[in-house]
Amino acid sequence: MRQLSDLTLHNLTVAVDDDGIAVVSLNRPTKRNALDEATIEELIDVFSTMPRSGVRACVLRAEGTHFCAGLDLVEHWKADRSAADFMHVCLRWHEAFNKMEYGGVPVIAALKGAVVGGGLELASSAHIRVADQTTYFGLPEGQRGLFTGGGATIRVADLIGKARMIDMMLSGRLYRGHEAVDVGLAQYLVDDSEAKTMELARAAARNPPLSNFAICSAISHMQNMSALDAGYAESVVAGVVNTQEAAKERLRAFADGSGARIKPAEA
Repeated sequence: MRQLSDLTLHNLTVAVDDDGIAVVSLNRPTKRNALDEATIEELIDVFSTMPRSGVRACVLRAEGTHFCAGLDLVEHWKADRSAADFMHVCLRWHEAFNKMEYGGVPVIAALKGAVVGGGLELASSAHIRVADQTTYFGLPEGQRGLFTGGGATIRVADLIGKARMIDMMLSGRLYRGHEAVDVGLAQYLVDDSEAKTMELARAAARNPPLSNFAICSAISHMQNMSALDAGYAESVVAGVVNTQEAAKERLRAFADGSGARIKPAEA
């Protein structure tokens, strides 16, 4: 079985600490971490390997001042792709982002600077998004004469609604700050997104892996089902997860008073 350390990577770096927290970094800062074909293939490799490599949570971050400026437009222009060629490029983007969303490992994105176009599609594939004060979100495809191809019509529309997504694409509207959080593009707005993502990753890593797997895969699958089928699938998943040994141990601690209580932190 391949491990993350076995992968040959050029546009990404991966480090895993002793607690099983993987830090995956986009590493094309001179290109504002734009996504070329090679980077997408590396994302597929990393997120295909991660679920069975002992990783308990993943932080997705970027080198430089921008998270991701989207599709590498220079590569796309130089390649002079046919419609069929670009369709297959898009399918590889979907493969990469599906591996993230459905892989069962919590992926927490530390955002900064540009999160636009394909960069927003990448970010929307993470389970939690943490923005800092420099972060701005956009879908400039309309101004470029393009259309989204990496899942924005699925994930971004799900986050913010169809009308807001269409507005972003037609008008070039950008979201940032509290407004971005309010519409659903990020769950947190902080001064240091990387510190916050690591805090969240460590919290998630303390959960039983089977619980995290269900949270970070089953919910997305159930959203694709009819309500009747989703209810049945939820019952099956709950039957498996809620009877695992790790759950029994935590329930025992709750029952005997030794477990932590769920309550707000003291002010």
